[in-house]
Amino acid sequence: MTDTPVLEPAHLVADTPTVPLDTDVRAAVESTARAAKTASRVLATATRATKDAALSAMADALVASSERIVAANAEDVERGRANGLKESLLDRLTLTAERIAAIADALRELAALPDPVGEVVRGSTLPNGLVMRQVRVPMGVVGMIYEARPNVTVDAAGLALKSGNAVILRGGSAAASSNAVIVAVLGEALESQGLPAALVQSIDAHGRAGAVELMRARGLVDVLVPRGGADLIQTVVRESLVPVIETGVGNCHVYVDADVDVAQAVSIVLNSKTQRTGVCNAAETLLVHRAAADVFLPAALAALGEAGVRIHADAAAAALSPDGVEVVPATDEDWATEYLSLDLAVRVVDDLDAAIEHIGRWSSGHTEAICTTNLRAAERFTREIDSAALIVNASTRFTDGGEFGLGAEIGISTQKLHARGPMGLGELTTTTWIVVGDGHVRG
Repeated sequence: MTDTPVLEPAHLVADTPTVPLDTDVRAAVESTARAAKTASRVLATATRATKDAALSAMADALVASSERIVAANAEDVERGRANGLKESLLDRLTLTAERIAAIADALRELAALPDPVGEVVRGSTLPNGLVMRQVRVPMGVVGMIYEARPNVTVDAAGLALKSGNAVILRGGSAAASSNAVIVAVLGEALESQGLPAALVQSIDAHGRAGAVELMRARGLVDVLVPRGGADLIQTVVRESLVPVIETGVGNCHVYVDADVDVAQAVSIVLNSKTQRTGVCNAAETLLVHRAAADVFLPAALAALGEAGVRIHADAAAAALSPDGVEVVPATDEDWATEYLSLDLAVRVVDDLDAAIEHIGRWSSGHTEAICTTNLRAAERFTREIDSAALIVNASTRFTDGGEFGLGAEIGISTQKLHARGPMGLGELTTTTWIVVGDGHVRG
């Protein structure tokens, strides 16, 4: 493992290790990674039946341990509230018996999905008789650094197992108690199925220093996936020596075109913003074509206001706001903000070109939606905007591995290399070329 200077964002500095102060963290993380590497080789030869049985066992174990997990989670929530954690993050942090059951069901759904390992991506027989196949194989060891999301602990473990990978988790101090219990429960379930517990490990006990060493573990960890706020993601992208798949924050837009079904568009905007606010696929900015503004905005802002949304509006949008809706002037900071709360930036634009220009400048590249009855406008929107997901006449909330039929997701990638959009099983594999000959030599 190699030294590299690492910045100290608040989310890492604030973490306190729970291991003795004289622990050699580098050696400890290296030992964890080597155990994961060994375990991944065991899993690489496992049949789909073995992996699916392990996923079912993990699901059953989570449900059976619900009371134990909820008790540990209550410690995290109480600590988070005392530390001033935002309500949206507290919502992400909180586990109930019902949420645990839903998380367990997601593991069972994963078990029902096709196994990506061994899938032939392409193949051919060359004129000289060599048989070529490009086949999906596991990455090996996947590292995860994330915040305040104990459900991610299970999602990552399940996706890694089904795709043939071991996973090393760094879940942050906010969910430390929950994650410790969840990882222990999952490890016990794996062992009950004859698989090594080292397939799912946590380095939370090593605090910030553990996260730093995980980022340095090139050669032991094959890929690192950060999932959380912009500070965390950008720190890992800048500082990691391990290859990173960048997941992005969600400054998502809904654009309402001149030709639009007003009632349908109001429903889409309301769902995009309020169905769940503290998630990356919630809408943060609403753009409205000037020709539709007089009819659409009074109805939309009234519905949003009734739902408790605070509107950050430009002058044209503010002028169309009905009485009783909380409106504050929008600034450039609003166009750039992922609120993760009941706040929405609203702007009236002259036309589709202006909407495309605004999104191109301010979007994080996650998800953009258009509401329109004009086929040409929809085609231009999906052709000219460069984001991981482009949605026509539907809510931004559909950008999700489960909703896309991928099963659980390990994150939503906003980069362009290897994986983009919701990252399911296929995105956690790479490929190997298998070449079969019959004494062939190259002349």
